[in-house]
Amino acid sequence: MAEEAKWYIVHTYSGYENKVKANIEKSVENRGIEHLILNVEVPLEDVIEEKNGVEKVVKRKIFPGYVIIKMIMNDESWYVVRNTRGVTGFVGPGSKPVPLPESEVEKLGFSQIRMDDIDISKGDHVSIKQGPLEGFSGTVESIDKATRKLTVNISMFGRETPVEVEYNQVTKLD
Repeated sequence: MAEEAKWYIVHTYSGYENKVKANIEKSVENRGIEHLILNVEVPLEDVIEEKNGVEKVVKRKIFPGYVIIKMIMNDESWYVVRNTRGVTGFVGPGSKPVPLPESEVEKLGFSQIRMDDIDISKGDHVSIKQGPLEGFSGTVESIDKATRKLTVNISMFGRETPVEVEYNQVTKLD
């Protein structure tokens, strides 16, 4: 039976998160171990900053000093991550990395589903299963794989209204 990939948290030197992400991705490519290390993320959030009276949205690291990696844990994958420059170690007691519980992964917005695995396309009828618009259903207008968001036309107040939802907030209806 194939082992399932899980999300792990890696501690890095502060300010090295993006460099660590790039280095791990390069090592994965060079060693051909895409089947072991599937995804490397630096969790970001949008924050409104005011500078000289002008507000602008900037991306800020949610967990400075940490990188989240979806991987199948074995000696080879552990070695590659552990020996990446800027990595100080895995989060977990002692030397044993502990995977993130699925409930925590969901909260971070990194679902186990990848955009490529989604069976939703433009024109499909979907139901919104979580968030402020839970219970509404509508038609998928567009899919943005980069931001992992869908634009869904829902009927609100008697007219079609486009809303943006994350792909893990909807279920496809037949």
